[in-house]
Amino acid sequence: MNTDIFISGGGVAGLTAACIFGSQGFSVTCVDPAPPVTERDVDGADLRSTAFLQPAIPVLEMAGVWHKLSPHAMPLQTMRIVDAGGTSAEPRATRDFNATDISELPFGWNLPNWLIRRELVARLKELPNVTFRTGTACTKIFTRSASAKLWLSDGSTCTAQMVIAADGRNSLIRESMGIRVKTTRYGQKALAFAVTHPVPHGNVSTEIHRTGGPFTLVPLPDHDGQPSSAVVWMENGPEAARLHALPEAEFNTEMSERSCHLFGPLALATKRTIWPIISQVAERFSAERVALIAEAAHVAPPIGAQGLNMSLTDLDELLTLSHLHPLGSKDMLDAYDQKRRLAVKARVAGIDLLNRTSMSQTAWIRDLRSAGIGAIHDAAPIRKSLMKLGLGAR
Repeated sequence: MNTDIFISGGGVAGLTAACIFGSQGFSVTCVDPAPPVTERDVDGADLRSTAFLQPAIPVLEMAGVWHKLSPHAMPLQTMRIVDAGGTSAEPRATRDFNATDISELPFGWNLPNWLIRRELVARLKELPNVTFRTGTACTKIFTRSASAKLWLSDGSTCTAQMVIAADGRNSLIRESMGIRVKTTRYGQKALAFAVTHPVPHGNVSTEIHRTGGPFTLVPLPDHDGQPSSAVVWMENGPEAARLHALPEAEFNTEMSERSCHLFGPLALATKRTIWPIISQVAERFSAERVALIAEAAHVAPPIGAQGLNMSLTDLDELLTLSHLHPLGSKDMLDAYDQKRRLAVKARVAGIDLLNRTSMSQTAWIRDLRSAGIGAIHDAAPIRKSLMKLGLGAR
């Protein structure tokens, strides 16, 4: 089998890559060992949510999928930062960052990950030049200057002009190409789930800092007639494991306390998922005939909605370069590495600093964090510059 582009990995990033390059007329083959879970309340559903920031929308439009996603998306008009790191679990500094300061549009639009997968798979079915094979993994890769050959778990092979590694933080493609990574472990885990609450969220994304990491509520459409939010709750590993194992009633009580009761009593609306928090950056984002994207290239703590938005910037850059250089050529992939790696390293370093500050139990650091939130917000030029930086400005 011959294809222009072979994509290893059928997560959100890999499926988006298949949609983007397929929509541009390239022949694409995408494989993943497991079929994507596209329903909310089944085993294996990804209960996290993704906030697509403003720069992501043109990329999703090129993929032919934004019109499918937008009816389900919840706009994020305001980012609220709350510091509750005092002696009691009460807000002691609260600042709202409103998108109207820098744009006529919201900061972004939030969607559940399982729904994003559903609409991406639906888009792939509209593209006759894209083959999506589930239950199939890439087991081996061999590259030469003209093309790459891949061996698949079903015994077949594939030859491609360019290989996109979207196969996650433990990428087989990356390891096969001998690309090392720098990994930082924080001893944290994150719980992800959805909740309902009596107080409407008002399109406000709320990030509450105390210890262990931020507790973040991101607006979702109403669920069963009640306001709903997606939650990411970061804690040190043992505490996160304890919380994950609590009976539902006890968990509801503890998360309501951790939320400072800003939205009234919180009630679980989905199962709880848990995963470790790390940061990781590959030493190169490309090799012969291979481009690394998403978590194969970079992993960051879930702060500021940066993860998947960085991945979409990877794809935007690859697509731009595919029109300037022969597909998968050394010139194209060297340029991709040069343009993306330094930018990603700087952004991951910033997220690392924010995470360490948020998880600190040191009193003076918590006091400095509280004062810093107010100082940043109240200095309009700094506030606007940081808001633009958060959206992806260089």
